Amino acid sequence: MSLRALRAACGGFLLAVLWFDLMFDVQVLGHGAAPSPLPDETLASIARYYARVTGGAHPMQVLVALVMATAVLASLWNVRRSPQAARAWITLLLVAAPVGLAAWRVVPNAMRLGTRSDSIVEQSRLARSIFADHVFCWLAIAIFTILQVTRRSSPGRSGPRAAAPR
Repeated sequence: MSLRALRAACGGFLLAVLWFDLMFDVQVLGHGAAPSPLPDETLASIARYYARVTGGAHPMQVLVALVMATAVLASLWNVRRSPQAARAWITLLLVAAPVGLAAWRVVPNAMRLGTRSDSIVEQSRLARSIFADHVFCWLAIAIFTILQVTRRSSPGRSGPRAAAPR
């Protein structure tokens, strides 16, 4: 398997994980803007999901972290091989930013929301923050994945495959 294919597979996996997260996160929409609290049934649904995926789904969260690390390391290797290539640096940024955000803010917020130990207002803030972060992460990982499955055009080629001269 090529490194590009490995990065594409990691991107596809992470997009799927983010899609499932967003299926629960999207419940924050349509309930007014912050700081108005979300309905308790909405918070309960989102919190149950995050309690399950951050604590009760072991070892799956380890797999997600391993795929994230693999995507970042494969992108770092790509930069090492082509340090002058802007595409390599952009790819690294597109995967490292959401992975860093997940480690720094999303996972801790999801774990905290899963406990439901904060006030309704604070739980609402956490749920909205997780949703916004997941939208950013999904967009970044989608672009990362697209860059893995599209080829750079070479000089002298017009599109993905140049027609053979007749």
